Amino acid sequence: MAFSFQECMDFVLPVVLKLGENLAKTDLKTMEIETKSSITDLVTVHDRNIEDALKGKLIEKYPTHRFIGEEDSSIKRHVSELTDLPTWIIDPIDGTTNFVKGMPIIGISVALVVDKEPELGIIYNPYANELFTAIRGNGAYFNEKRITTSGVTDIQRSVLNMELSFVTSKRFRNLYLTRFAHFAHKTTGVRSYGSAAMGLCYLACGRIDAYQADGLCSWDVAAGVLIVQEAGGYVVDSKGGELDLMKPNILATATKELGTQYLEEIRQADEKL
Repeated sequence: MAFSFQECMDFVLPVVLKLGENLAKTDLKTMEIETKSSITDLVTVHDRNIEDALKGKLIEKYPTHRFIGEEDSSIKRHVSELTDLPTWIIDPIDGTTNFVKGMPIIGISVALVVDKEPELGIIYNPYANELFTAIRGNGAYFNEKRITTSGVTDIQRSVLNMELSFVTSKRFRNLYLTRFAHFAHKTTGVRSYGSAAMGLCYLACGRIDAYQADGLCSWDVAAGVLIVQEAGGYVVDSKGGELDLMKPNILATATKELGTQYLEEIRQADEKL
């Protein structure tokens, strides 16, 4: 391999930080907003500009690498196949609805995936000045300080993040409402932040203890999965199998012991569907 993951991090991180700095200066009152697949699926010129800027810089530096980006996939109405080749998976603004409403829970998410496994992850929230990074085998970091998950092992003492915005989808409505009703009295509390990337980061640094969502896309989770794993967390498919990055129905927890309890509760909840 003609590159190192640290070299990749050193190259792309300043680009992400600069793009985030510019994004935080956006005048939301004059910003044009469009819809994609539905009225709940928003996009702005900033989503496209950030993705284009990242892709342009990376192509120039790594011309043999491949790319999967949210906005490019939306325009083409096709998601590129994930191969074993080095592939950058980009979500220019994870939490676009939060962004357009002025809610400061968003993340620029960038992952480098090799052999279908995330090897490098960056998630940056410019509003909160929160930077989460990881390289496989080197730990996870929040603003350059190493982090670990909460270590919680008891589901009754855990706080769960579910992406409840999915109740707007006919396909997922019953699933989410059923699971939410089940978890509401099994956990300390359930939260919904509107950004998968930031939810996974909150898990990695111990602000929450579990994250669960079905129906996400690769760009929603690719960087966050690695950050959670490097922080000592447990990540699987919501049925307990190996997570498929291209069809991520995800369960991530602070510990494997906690994850085992959540998988059993998901099974019981799904029996009610």
